[in-house]
Formats: sequence, structure tokens, C-alpha cells
Amino acid sequence: MQNMKKMDFKINNLVKNDFFTLIFRLLIPIALVWILRILFYIYNADLLSIASWKSELPYILWGASIFDASNLSFTFALFAIFSLLPFRFKSNQIYQWLLFSYFALAISVLAVLNIADTVYFHYALKRITTDEFSYLSNNSNNSSIILKSILDNWYLLLVAIVLIYGSLKGYLKIPYYPTKLKSKFYYVVNTILFAVVVGLMVVFIRGGLGRAIRPLTLSNASQFVEAPQNAYIILNNPFCIIRTLNKNQLHYTKYYSEKELDSLFVPVIKPTSSLPMSKKNVVIFILESFSYEHSAYLNPQLYKDGIKYTPFLDSLMQQGFVFDKCYANGRKSIDALPSVLTSIPSFKTPFALTHQALSPMKGFGTLLGNEGWDSWFFNGSELRSMGFVAFAKSAGYKNFRTKEDYEKKHGFNDFDNYWGIWDDPFLKYMASELANAKEPFLATTFTLTSHHPFVVPDKYKDVLPKGKTKVQQGVAYTDMALWHFFDIAQQQNWYKNTIFVFVADHVSSETYSPETRSGAGNSHIMYVMYTPDGSLQGRSSTVTQQIDIIPTVLGLLNYNKPYFAFGRDVFARNDKGFAINYNGSAFQWITDSASYIFDEKTTHNANVDKKVKAFVQRYYLQMEKRKFKLEN
Repeated sequence: MQNMKKMDFKINNLVKNDFFTLIFRLLIPIALVWILRILFYIYNADLLSIASWKSELPYILWGASIFDASNLSFTFALFAIFSLLPFRFKSNQIYQWLLFSYFALAISVLAVLNIADTVYFHYALKRITTDEFSYLSNNSNNSSIILKSILDNWYLLLVAIVLIYGSLKGYLKIPYYPTKLKSKFYYVVNTILFAVVVGLMVVFIRGGLGRAIRPLTLSNASQFVEAPQNAYIILNNPFCIIRTLNKNQLHYTKYYSEKELDSLFVPVIKPTSSLPMSKKNVVIFILESFSYEHSAYLNPQLYKDGIKYTPFLDSLMQQGFVFDKCYANGRKSIDALPSVLTSIPSFKTPFALTHQALSPMKGFGTLLGNEGWDSWFFNGSELRSMGFVAFAKSAGYKNFRTKEDYEKKHGFNDFDNYWGIWDDPFLKYMASELANAKEPFLATTFTLTSHHPFVVPDKYKDVLPKGKTKVQQGVAYTDMALWHFFDIAQQQNWYKNTIFVFVADHVSSETYSPETRSGAGNSHIMYVMYTPDGSLQGRSSTVTQQIDIIPTVLGLLNYNKPYFAFGRDVFARNDKGFAINYNGSAFQWITDSASYIFDEKTTHNANVDKKVKAFVQRYYLQMEKRKFKLEN
């Protein structure tokens, strides 16, 4: 008995210190956000649809934990920092009162914002972001609207008050225990604890470790759910407001009235085909940094030395269909995914990183999925890397394979130590996975190896050509990986009934040709289609862009329903086409004969002015309305 008392005494002394005082106090907001989430779900259950509690709920819980860690790190960062400062003056009553005041304010904001979210979502189908503050500042009736909302939902206001009161009472039940150590140990131990907690908060705010993981954005929530609207169960505030600060204020010029704009440009494709849909498979390779200049077949004048960096793709081009004038709609990998998978370009801000990316939309996976296509997305990086899987899910893709899936089957020896699995083993893995896919299917992969820091596996360093730029040996490696993929794929039943699409995500930062360093050339990328049955062959000088891929492929499949897209079916049009992107300071409008810089005032060409103004205004109008699909 005496020994038990001594043990209890030691345990009590162990937990009576600054660190555990902070941990116990932070358990209160952790519990609070879960109570608020349950309340959010109950109030909005009719708008949310968890397909299977057994299969989807674990992912929702995991995603919610990741976002809560980020949200609470934002909200209680200063509280944690000031609670763990390695100084003894923290025992002072005034100091502890100031900490309590901060905690009370943070808890109140947390409760009030999420209760407000609960009501607001029912009407707006979104969480509160900085958009709402802009709306309120421009609405003279906002005070009456807010008052009516409070009166209609008075019981939720009472719930908020009870939750705040309970949280503060709970806080006061946790007395402050200073760490009882001698001075020389006190400062060392507390400094270490301080550094560890600050480091953890940085990790939580980012959403994980690793160079491939971007800081969490609203759109990342969609990777944990089946139905897009369920992402709002995972999200919470103040996270949504903090993450949209300075990112979602849509300042744009309204050059035309909406009626006038409708006559100039509407992002709707209305197919005229009366033929039955072709049940072909579609496989899309989004190739990292595959600039147009890398191909010796396309640029014989650049490679008179006979060295080829894309010999396999060059051979396919001679049997397939080549688009000589294709341009990227963005500058970064994250820009390419919306363009290729949803026909929505990215301009000043990557679309995938905006809160509008959570809006209802019908991407490639949804459009073909509704017609019976299975859909697969492959990426050799981590599941949450770059938000790729999250966005592919928003675009309607159903099956996903990432670094984690590869390593479960093939071990951990093929990681490139930077971004993910080397392209060659990963594309072989993709080919083996597609052998079991239900036909017809849509499959998309995003390659990795030809990315900075431009390395290839050691066994290929002296085998593949070094390159005129740092990226080209990586390009040669990925081209070899495509060859090996096709070696496997052509032995499978689905191969001959497939449309293959090869398109770059953007131009590489490493450039060789003088043309690539020019305005239009700096977004000039490879774009090739190949069909093993030989049904698609030729070469076109029509100007095209990444947002044209969905309409063009759907046209080849005889898809006959209207759908939302900023791009166009290149084979269905007789004009010479155009491309548009944003170069960091202005828009660039590219035609078959010239490129024009649009500073949001003029291009000094009346005909081009009208087209680019209509396109840009339409883009931001759809962003403002959060409408990226046709209503039924």
C-alpha cells in the first residue's frame, strides 16, 4: 500500500507541469470542435449523403482529425506559445488571467463561427469564407438579414452560449502547475518542450511533413469523402476564413452586361452527334515538364546531332495524331490538373487551391462515369501530395493508386527520395492494375521523374543521354518508362480498344530552344493522341490548349449531352483556335499567327480584345457564382 501511494505521488508530480497543463487545456477545444461537427451534421443531414457509414466514416474521421489539428494550431498558436515560454513568470496570476482571456476569445470565435456555419451551409451549401465578409460589406440589408437568422435559430445561439460557458468552466477546473525543476534543468527542459510544440504546430498547419505536401487548402478535404458536399463535414472555421484570406477576393472588370456576355462566350458544349457512344477506354498521361522542344521528331532543327530524348513518343507521333500548337493554360503542375480533368483553367491563383474548387462540378470522371465508365487516377507521390488525389476525386474519379499503394505491393526501394516512386516501376504497376479494370475505363496518371531536382535512378545515369538541359535526361527516362508501360499494356485485352492521350503539364523551367524562351513558346507543350487501331492519325496546326482535351476526347467518343467546359472540341470546329494563360503579370492570348498580352485593359487589337475580355469576364463570373456544371 505504501508503495502504491509513492507511485501515485510520482505520477501526480509527473503530470503537474507546464506541458501537461497545456495538453489538458487543449483537450477542451478538441472536444468542442467534434461536438460542433456532430451538430453541423445533424442540422444539415438532409443535404449530406454518407454513402456507407462503414466504408466512408473512417476516412471522414481521419480527414477531420487532420483539419482539426490545422484549425486548432491556427486558433490556439499564441495560446500554446505563451503557455510554454521557458520562463517562471508564467506563474503570475495576471499572466494566467491573460492566458485565460485569450482562451475565452478563441473558444468563443470557434463556437460562434461554427454555429454560424451550421446555419449558413443550409442555405449556401458552403462554409463561411472571406467571400461572405465581402458580401456583407456590399449589402445594405445585412443587419436585418443577420437579425432574422438569429431569431429563426435562437436555440442554436443558446447552444453556443452553453458550449462556451462549459468550455470556460472546464478550463478553470484545470489549475496551472509550473514545472518543478532546478533552474538549470527548468530552462533546458522547457525550451525543448517549447521547440517541439512549435514544430508540431507548423506540421499540423501544413497538414503533414515532406516537400511534396502543400499546406492544407479547402479543396484537400474532398479526398476523404465520396460525395463532394461531405467535404464540409471535415472542414471547420476559423480554418476556412484564414485559408481564403487574400485568395478569394474576385476583383475583375465587367466589360459587358451579362446579356451581352452570353452572346459572346458561354462555357457550354452542345454536341450534335446522333451516333451511339463509342465504348473506348481513355488513358491520359500528364507528363511532367514535357515541353514541345524535347521532341526531335517535332523539332529536327534542334537535334541535328541525332540524339533523341523522346524516341518512344516520337515513334507514336508518326502513327498517331499530333497537335503542333498546343499551349499550357498554367505555369505549374497544380494548374494542369483542373485544365485537363475539368476543362477549367487556372489564372492568377491555381483553381485547385481556391475554395471554388469545392463547388459542384462534373469533371471527366463524372461525365464518363455517368455513361458507365470506370475511372482510375494514378500518381506515384503520396496520397495527399499536391492535392492531386483530392482534385481528381472532385472531378469524379473513383479509384486511386498512389505511392502508399505501390509500396504495399512492391516494397520501399523505388522511392526517388524527393517526390515519389520512379516513373518506370510506377507505370509498370499502373499497367498491371489496369489489367483488372472494368471496361470501358478512364485512367489518368501524372508522371514525376522529369521534375526538379532532375535526377534519374543510378543505373540509368550513364545509359540515358545527359541532355542539353538538366531536365532532358529525366525526360528520356520517363519516355523509356512509357515504352515499358506499352510493352505490358499491348499484351492486355483492353489495349486495342483505347484512346491514349499524352500532354505536358507545363513547360520546363529548363529551356533550350530560343522559341521556348519567347512569350508563346514558354507555354508550348507536347500533345499527342494515339489509337492502336489506327483510327486517329494526322497532324494539326490548329491552336489548342489543355482545356480542349475533355471536349475533344468526348467528341471522339460521340458523347451527345450538353456539358460545362471552357474548352472546345478541336475536331468539331473549323476555325484556327486560340489558347489563353496568365504569365504572372498579364493574360496571354495565343493565335495561330501571334500572341497578345492583355493587361486587363487592352491588347491593342479590337477583334482580340472582344474575345479575351469575354473569356476572362466569363471565367471570373463563374468563379463568383461558383457554377461549374449545367443544371439538370
